[in-house]
Amino acid sequence: MDITKIFQSADWKKEKHVPVIETPAKVKKGENFKVTVSVGKEIVHPNTTEHHIAWIDLYFHPEGEKFPYQIGKFEFSAHGASTNGPNTSTVYTHPEATITFKTDKPGILIAFSYCNIHGLWQNSQEIKVE
Repeated sequence: MDITKIFQSADWKKEKHVPVIETPAKVKKGENFKVTVSVGKEIVHPNTTEHHIAWIDLYFHPEGEKFPYQIGKFEFSAHGASTNGPNTSTVYTHPEATITFKTDKPGILIAFSYCNIHGLWQNSQEIKVE
């Protein structure tokens, strides 16, 4: 089985499930920079007990290296459920997280998100180092 076939991808401006990666296109070698990943930036994703983003994983694959590094895993656990049933709480997490890291090499940031109904989604963004 080709595992890449289970990940879906599309333009995040037209598809609400695609993780959006926001970071500078160019960073300084060895200096910390911020990366924000989110789902539903342009088209809001529902965040209900029945339909929600459960998590986003962020990886960095440095140029010339065989494997990527996991930079962060973000879980979103509150989707309106309570002891009274689905969508009875006023607490809902929004699928967005910011992380800071540094690198000496250029490479590719890769984000994966998981919708409990529509499965796995991916996106990537190149990072240049000066």
